[in-house]
Order: sequence, then structure tokens, then C-alpha cells
Amino acid sequence: MIICILFLRKLFLKKTNDMSAQTIIVLILIGLAAGTLSGLVGIGGGVIIVPALIYILGFTQKQAQGTSLGILLLPIGILAVLQYYKQGYINVNYVIIVALSFVVGGFLGSRLATTSLSDEKLKRIFAIVLMLVSLKMLFFDRRKPVEPQKEASKIEVSGQSERN
Repeated sequence: MIICILFLRKLFLKKTNDMSAQTIIVLILIGLAAGTLSGLVGIGGGVIIVPALIYILGFTQKQAQGTSLGILLLPIGILAVLQYYKQGYINVNYVIIVALSFVVGGFLGSRLATTSLSDEKLKRIFAIVLMLVSLKMLFFDRRKPVEPQKEASKIEVSGQSERN
């Protein structure tokens, strides 16, 4: 994987502003990888898109993060969301609360990133966050996952269960 990234980086690094067929293909592959990983394990944007844009296409940290946000804030994940909702894995009330909070957090974080931090500092913060999440998941997550109950976990926007 690392060899592939280094090869693609060398091939495309000089063509960041060029929308050649090769660049479009690389962008499609990045999108497919991020979408597949997102649908599979709930991640994709920061973990796949941002590093791929930086190391393959030569984006700066801010360009990559901005591009990733532009991609992810559009409703591209609707089909994945529908699949998880049909299986009872989505609590709509939680989604609404987190989504509204995400709007505020997104504004505050983007303002800090674009006005106060250099690309180098931002890249280090990004790497530290990825490492901390990885370490926690690998070594410190001892909880046993709870499987949802199919119908009981489907919640309407009003907060009432569909069975009521």
C-alpha cells in the first residue's frame, strides 16, 4: 500500500492543478476507497481522503481538509445511511444532536485551522489525532459491543418509537 502511494505521489505530484484523465481516475479511486471504508467501518473522510490528497496529489493540509469537507458535507452518504437505518443501527435523535453540534464544531474548527494554524502544525495535530484514536481502539477499548434490537432501535424524529 505504501509503495502504491509513493508511486502515485511521484506520478501525480506535479499535476495538482491539472484535471487530466489520470487525475480524475485518481480522484475516483480515492472516492471509492473512502466510500467503501466509510460504508464498511464508518470512516473515510479524514482517514482516507485527506492523506490521499496530500500524499498522492500534493495538496497542502488545509487544501486536503477543505476538499474533504466539501465532499463529505454534500449528501453523498445517503445510501449508506439508509442501509444502516433499515437494519436499526441509527438513532435519529442522536444523529440530529450530533449533526447540529457538528455544524458549530465545524465552524469553530475550520476557523481555527484556516486563521491560526500553519500547515505544519495542522498536519501534526491531524497525525496525533489519528494515532490516539488508533491506540485507543487497539489497546484500550475493552467494552463488548451491544447489538441493536431491529425494530426497537428505530426512532422517529419526534423521539417516539415506531411501535408506540
